[in-house]
Amino acid sequence: MPLEVIYVTRHGFRSNWLVDPANGNYSNYLRSPTGLPADPELTAHGVDQAKELAVRLMEVDPPIERVYSSLYYRCLQTIEPFVRKAQAASPDKPLKVRGETGLGEWYGSADFEHPVPASLDKLEPLFPDLLDMSYVSAVTPNRMGEEINELHDRVAVAVKEVIAQCDRDGIRSVLLCTHAAVVIALGRVLTGLMPDDFDEEDFRCFTCGLSRYRRRSAPITESRGTGSEQQDKAVDSADHESCSRVPDWRGAGEERGCLTSASDSQGQKDSDSRGKL
Repeated sequence: MPLEVIYVTRHGFRSNWLVDPANGNYSNYLRSPTGLPADPELTAHGVDQAKELAVRLMEVDPPIERVYSSLYYRCLQTIEPFVRKAQAASPDKPLKVRGETGLGEWYGSADFEHPVPASLDKLEPLFPDLLDMSYVSAVTPNRMGEEINELHDRVAVAVKEVIAQCDRDGIRSVLLCTHAAVVIALGRVLTGLMPDDFDEEDFRCFTCGLSRYRRRSAPITESRGTGSEQQDKAVDSADHESCSRVPDWRGAGEERGCLTSASDSQGQKDSDSRGKL
């Protein structure tokens, strides 16, 4: 049975980090459990958001059968409450998280190397029995950063592999946990609605927000090209030139935003996506 539903969530409200644009040195005020400056944990508010999100995720239909996540600590911390609940509900077939670096943070482009998440070996003691240690990521982001079109390409490659794996394994519903800019990029590549102006606020990305994408009945009928020149056609989707797309999905938009105020939303959105996408 092919994949029917993709749920996308952004990590919960997190602590901040700083970067010196002159030399690429990252720092933070609160030490991360992984020891990496650009890998902060959730705030107390973010932890509460993650717990509330877990309750909602346990109620979705069809139930979530697989989870892919960025390997940054804040993302794993966000989905851990849900995965633990799911494991307790089905101990004979425990849910595990597939760490996909293709869903990792977007830092923009720069003349210095950007951070990477902690290794699986370092994360396993922090999240016991949570990670699928055998999974190999489909995409590794460029350490020197990405332009926006390169971000779209990276996300398109990653989500196509996720869909292919789920189709192959008979998974009906999957959860992706990621970051603000990637939430926006996922909306664009899944629906094929690529704006002329990349600054357009088309897909929102609240902390612990939840968006749902359901598969259209018509499959992709033609595909040609790769990367930023890729053009996929579906019978019920408009054709967009020069963009990475997986256009046989339709989105319901964000189902909930867990932020308490507009100032919180703007602050976390800007700091996590390096401003507008």
